Amino acid sequence: MSQESLDDLKYELELKNAEIDELTMELQEKNEEINKLKLYSTKLKYERKNLEDKLDTKIDYDKSRMKELDDLTEKLKEKDLIIEDKQDQVKYLRSLIDDYKSQLNSNTENLEVQLRKITKNYEDLLKQKDSIIEKLDEEISNLIKSRDEIIKSNKTNLISLKLQNEKYQEIIDKFTKTN
Repeated sequence: MSQESLDDLKYELELKNAEIDELTMELQEKNEEINKLKLYSTKLKYERKNLEDKLDTKIDYDKSRMKELDDLTEKLKEKDLIIEDKQDQVKYLRSLIDDYKSQLNSNTENLEVQLRKITKNYEDLLKQKDSIIEKLDEEISNLIKSRDEIIKSNKTNLISLKLQNEKYQEIIDKFTKTN
């Protein structure tokens, strides 16, 4: 075997080693992507918990406001009894109370509508979050499978390259012994 053939074999061996290095770098990149996706999934779960806590706080606040409105309605009823006892103020006080009740009912209805809207929006957001988390879990699973397949392929390529390397080494040894 000539020096040129020997150089060609060495060059091919260097190429195979470079391929191994490239595959190793790709595997590291895939592992980094998986770690980033895991961190993003954890962040989304934390944000979901925060949204749930905020909604619970808002619901508690709205319930408190409803109780206040109920208390106000009770007070109005008591005032109605007082008005009945005072004949000379009946007309004036009833008109005020009617206006106040109207505003109170309007406010109550508005609060109920807003609460329903908030609840619906929250449920939609939860569905979206669940969908995103499911997709991320699926992507992570697919990336893990892909990584496992790359690892298997790399192992196979590595074994093949080692065998080729050994063959080339034998050829080089034979060539050097012959010369």
